[in-house]
Amino acid sequence: MSGLIVHEWLAKTGGSENVVEALADLFPDAPITSLWNDLPSRFEDGRVSETWLARTPLRRSKALALPLMPLVWRTLPAASADWVLCSSHLFSHHARFAGPARHAPKYVYVHTPARYIWAPELDGRGNGIFAKALSVPLKALDRKRAQEAVSIAANSEFIRERIAQSWGRDSTVIYPPVSVGAYAGDSESDLTVEESDLLSSLPETYLLAASRFVPYKRLDVAIAAGVATGVKVVLAGEGPDEPRLRALADEHPGLVTFIPRPSFALLNQLFRRALVYIFPPIEDFGIMPVEAMATGTPVIANAIGGAAESVKDGVTGALLRSFDASALRSAVDLAARADSAACIERAWEFDVTVFNERIKSWIES
Repeated sequence: MSGLIVHEWLAKTGGSENVVEALADLFPDAPITSLWNDLPSRFEDGRVSETWLARTPLRRSKALALPLMPLVWRTLPAASADWVLCSSHLFSHHARFAGPARHAPKYVYVHTPARYIWAPELDGRGNGIFAKALSVPLKALDRKRAQEAVSIAANSEFIRERIAQSWGRDSTVIYPPVSVGAYAGDSESDLTVEESDLLSSLPETYLLAASRFVPYKRLDVAIAAGVATGVKVVLAGEGPDEPRLRALADEHPGLVTFIPRPSFALLNQLFRRALVYIFPPIEDFGIMPVEAMATGTPVIANAIGGAAESVKDGVTGALLRSFDASALRSAVDLAARADSAACIERAWEFDVTVFNERIKSWIES
């Protein structure tokens, strides 16, 4: 059976891009259609087709391009396929090709229904005047297009519930792929001399938070956990929230170490040497908690959201609804006592091989 893979846009990094890469490996003969492709080297030449939107300045502004996206997805060129598989976190499930592919069954793997319009409380970009004005007509259209899918898969139970509330559709949960084997292997031999020296300079015991430095990731909670417990903190990453985080860290001299843009090998070592990995945001699923567990490190995560489906409270970490000082102290104490082997065993349940089996079974059924 021949198929087509559809994805919103291909960015240089991102969890949804990792899903598309796994789908591309699973279905090597399936061409990929995307609004635009910002990382051409990720796939072989000719495999990814961009839409006409890629030839306009709008590719550099998702907010300005958003009103046109539903139209672009409905005017795709002629293609032939036995099935169409959409990887959607905005409007790619609206995709409609001309030619024989127009009548092919459409499967939709949902990272989330568009947070801009369905969950603006979790995404500040949906609270602007422009977004609010568009949300009413877009909700009606989005719900209508979601009915075209013959089957929908959600990346977590959390998102399955959002799909039911937003679109009135049931879905199958297929957790996204995690390269557990890559994190389970010790990367110390791949470190540069500078990275080895950096690791040697870190405290023997520390709490780790690693992600993009953006407000909704709530990395300030990791600093608060360090203050509450007296344990040093390492923040790995970069982003627009860095000045605020550094200002908070300056209030507690010597408590926080910042590590910008860690390589894979360095991040692996940061995970496995940390006392606990702290992951406070409400996420659709959350890949990094599984990566941390793959190294044997327990995780403190939000009890609301997808991470609560991978982290087992009291077994591979701790789940929190409150992030006050008392709750953080208790969570660090509970998570630090988790068994490393249990963390690794749990991580393997989300490996890419499990994802592949579930996706193939879903499509073939």
